[in-house]
Amino acid sequence: MKAVKAINEKQRNDAFYVRKKVFVEEQNVPIEIELDEYEDFAEHVVLYDDHQPVGAGRFRVIGNTGKLERICVLPQYRGKGAGNIILETLEKLAAEKGLKKIKLNAQTQAENFYKKHGYQTVSDIFMDAGIPHVTMEKTLHPHS
Repeated sequence: MKAVKAINEKQRNDAFYVRKKVFVEEQNVPIEIELDEYEDFAEHVVLYDDHQPVGAGRFRVIGNTGKLERICVLPQYRGKGAGNIILETLEKLAAEKGLKKIKLNAQTQAENFYKKHGYQTVSDIFMDAGIPHVTMEKTLHPHS
């Protein structure tokens, strides 16, 4: 499996395909919430397994903080390192921009996954698209 920064329309559409499968079809998030006004400003990452899109995520800069968003993996690829690859790729994009801090809003069911990657929970549980979330942060170190 290999994650790439989406630099053309096909790659962006591949990322949107995975996001629709996971968030819209599986988790019942309305499409108008899932695909939002930040799509054109975000940097998108898509994870491929033999040319098939199987995971996605996006990254935005807000002030001096990187915000990781829409991280998802198709069900048959969960627990096989796919999420690790996407997360590491997004963190690398943030580090390349010289950012020292990144944050994300994690579904509570994924909180332990992010804790294993050095994220700390910094909020109480809140609802987003009908799903419980927490805000998590991580300090980036050079060469991380």
